[in-house]
Amino acid sequence: MEKRPFVYIVASRRHGTIYTGVTTNLMARVRQHREGLIDGFTHDYGVRRLVWFEEHEAITEAIRREKRIKKWNRDWKIRLIEADNPHWDDLAVELGFAALSKLE
Repeated sequence: MEKRPFVYIVASRRHGTIYTGVTTNLMARVRQHREGLIDGFTHDYGVRRLVWFEEHEAITEAIRREKRIKKWNRDWKIRLIEADNPHWDDLAVELGFAALSKLE
């Protein structure tokens, strides 16, 4: 799963603050978000749960998709997440990360 382009969404909690990003190393990026290593928006708002991701063939494709999603209104982003993850489960657990506490 590493070194492939992914578009992803992390959230603070169900229906909480969300952030859309792109990366070529999903595991490393998830670790950075979970440990609060990325200064700025996600750190300030406690956006740490991986709630959606999608793999792409090329980084240009992933960047184009990320830019589109970032322009969407919040309801569309919520529908995207809930289409595959209706309970906003932390998908990072399925990738081998420890579960976050309910308060995190």
